[in-house]
Parts: sequence; structure tokens; C-alpha cells
Amino acid sequence: MSRRPGFVWLLAALLVPMLVAAVLLVVKTASTEDDLRDRSLAALQARGITGVQVQFSGRDATVVVPAGGDASEARDVVAAVDGVRAANARGGGAGQPAAAATATAGTTPKPADPVVTPPTDAVIAPFSLNRAAGSFTVQVAVRDQQTKDALVAEVQALLESGGNFDDQITIDPAGGLPNASALSALLRALATGTGPASVRYDGSTVTLTGRVSDQATKATAARAAAKAVPGAVVANQLTVPTAQKPQLSEACQTFEARLAQLMTQNKIVFLSGTAIVNEASRPSVGRAAALLKSCDTARVEVAGHTDNLGSPATSLPLSQQRADAVKATLVKLGVPADRITSRGYGETRPVASNRTAAGRIANRRVEIRVP
Repeated sequence: MSRRPGFVWLLAALLVPMLVAAVLLVVKTASTEDDLRDRSLAALQARGITGVQVQFSGRDATVVVPAGGDASEARDVVAAVDGVRAANARGGGAGQPAAAATATAGTTPKPADPVVTPPTDAVIAPFSLNRAAGSFTVQVAVRDQQTKDALVAEVQALLESGGNFDDQITIDPAGGLPNASALSALLRALATGTGPASVRYDGSTVTLTGRVSDQATKATAARAAAKAVPGAVVANQLTVPTAQKPQLSEACQTFEARLAQLMTQNKIVFLSGTAIVNEASRPSVGRAAALLKSCDTARVEVAGHTDNLGSPATSLPLSQQRADAVKATLVKLGVPADRITSRGYGETRPVASNRTAAGRIANRRVEIRVP
């Protein structure tokens, strides 16, 4: 009886680690199976295959396909998922229906032939698209003949009159481009340019070079490259034409500074309560018209102002009348009306104190300025 406690402790010391290891093994296996199932379902959905069930025993998959589905295609998609060792399909249009998938009692089911997953670096093989002088060279592997035919038709539609198509498109079910539809957007982007342009994928980076029509096409090409090769680095070296700004004449380059100086030295002021230019200010309007005609691209604002003798209700329309009167005079003197805007500011922007007569005269004014 004195030895029994020691024996119990010894037995516990042996069994507890074994139980912990067993629990961890079950958890790890379940986690691996869940991960493989989730990634397999995502791969099937990306290929447009829905309604399929995927079950795992370790890294071996059983793919249950609904009636009418393509069991072979679903099996191949799952088998290509990284980490899957083998895939077997049931149901669909080919093979046994799901209800009869269980082997007859007393017989040994024949194991499914393992499907070898292609190496990671062969999932998307390097490719290149080149355009020069209205001709195309397309070197790419696609996964089936239907995709190749669609791509050939796309290139032929983009060819310019007399252009050539160097068809180097091959079919590789394992290493072919999984999303060949993205090549259409890339080809259309290249077709907008006027010089040589290319798209090259070396296994890690998609490099776009050449000139395309505009910034929107450049951005579209970059998105298409990222869609064609998910996870690849996209080096967008495409260029777009630079808009040439018109050369300004010396008169136009100095126009704003000369106008500011003119307004400082030549005031345009009005008789109190009217939109009539003061007699002494009329030559200033003529000088402003001559300055405006020296630069035919310049646009100005004629701003009208008042003193504070009237109410705001009358000052604002009066200031607008003064601005309109000066604009009308400038137009009569030969300045195009579409180069002039007029606006009244009322008494809100005085340049001198309204407490003195001289200050009020200074505030009854029009200013011409570059907006």
C-alpha cells in the first residue's frame, strides 16, 4: 500500500504528455485542413466554380461536385492549391453521383491518382507584349485554346492597317496566365501610343515601358498588370505626352505688374452718388484700354466701390453701375467684352477714411485688376 502513490504519479507522468501531444496533433491537423479547405474554395470561386464541397483528410482532398458540374476541372483547381497533396472528385457530369460515391462493402476502393501541384514559380510563366510601328508581338502562355483564340482576336482588332502580328502564344495548363482577360486591357493601353511600348513579366516584376495617350490610360494599364499577375511588383514606367504651354509675349509676361502700376498712378473716381467718371479720371480709362490691348490673352476684373454716405441698399447697386460703366467704355475703346468681368463691392472695401471729403472721393472709385 505504501508504494501505490508513487506508482500513480509515475503513471500520470507518462500519460499526461501523451494526451497533450494527441490534443495538439488534432488541433494542428484541424487547423491545416481548415486552411486548405478555405483556400481551395477561394480558388474554385476565382475560376467561377460554385456549389462545390471540399473535404480534407490531412492534405488529401475530396471534391464533391453537384450534378452537371465539371468534376475534372474542379479537381484540377483544388490540386493546384499550394499544400494539397492529392485531390479526388465525386459527382458532376462525369463519374459517380455523390449519393453513390461510397465503395461497395467488402471491396477495397481504388485510391485516386495523385495530382502533382506545379511549382510556385511556374504558376505564372514570364511573358511579354510589345508594340512597335503598329505591329504586335505577344509572347505568353495561356491555359487553354479558347483563351488563346480570344487573345488572338483581340490583337487582330487592334492592328493598324499594314501592321503585323507575331503570334508567340502557347498553351500551358499548369504555367499559363490564370487571368488572361487582363491582357486585353494591357494591349489596348499599348495601342494608344505613337511609339514603341511593352509589358514584360520576368517572374517577379511586371515592367511597363513606352508612351501612351494620357494619364488615365497609364493608370488603367497599371491596374491591369496587377490583375494579370496578383502579388507581382508593377513598375509603371509608361510616359504620356507633355502639354506644351504657349509662349507668352513680353507684354503679357509683364501685364499684371504694369496694370498694378497704372492703377496706382491713374485713379478712376466718380462724382458723388453717380456712375459718371470724374472729368480728370477719363484719361485713366483710355490708358487702361491701351494696356489691355497690349496683351490679347489678359483677363481683368473691373471692381466698383462707393463711400459710406448712402445706405448699403443703395451703395451696392451704385458700385455695380460704376463697374459696368467703365467696362462699357473699355469695350468701346476696342477691348473684347469676354475678357472683362465687372463687379460691385459697395462700401465694404474703403481705401481711405470716409470721415474726410478727400477720403470719400478716394473711395468713390473703380479698380482694374487681374482676378
